[in-house]
Amino acid sequence: MLCARCFYVYERCLVVAKTGRPPKYKSKEEIEEKIEQYFKDCEGHPLLDEDGKPVYNKYGYPVIVDKHPPTVTGLALALGFTSRLDLLRYQGKKEFCNTITRAKSRVEQYTEERLFDRDGSNGAQFSLRCNFKGWNAEQEANEDALAKLDEVLKEIGGVI
Repeated sequence: MLCARCFYVYERCLVVAKTGRPPKYKSKEEIEEKIEQYFKDCEGHPLLDEDGKPVYNKYGYPVIVDKHPPTVTGLALALGFTSRLDLLRYQGKKEFCNTITRAKSRVEQYTEERLFDRDGSNGAQFSLRCNFKGWNAEQEANEDALAKLDEVLKEIGGVI
């Protein structure tokens, strides 16, 4: 049984929990639009001269400026989240799960392609291990071993 003071605190916590911050996005279409804009921004744009014409390098290709690789943190910031973890929490919402998972898969695809690039393979390996499931075999093997140990302890009546 709760005393009057504890009940007031408990009741107040329930009210606060029900009235939390409103969702950042009301529909998946709204967030998809921002996601597409983020990936478009990652492509950069051609450098223009004074006349508004594209500048070409010595090989005849246009010079691209503001091009940057897509990242999970960059995606989170472009969507208005404070951190990568906030994006991952938002991914847990049923209506946004597929949309955010698909966007993260696009980042994963880019990162995976960098594994075949001599200059970007170490950074790509690090990003894949930290940001995406299924890329850190050592950690998963340890988790599997711990799960099996828990099962054995339950069977023999040991303490977990």
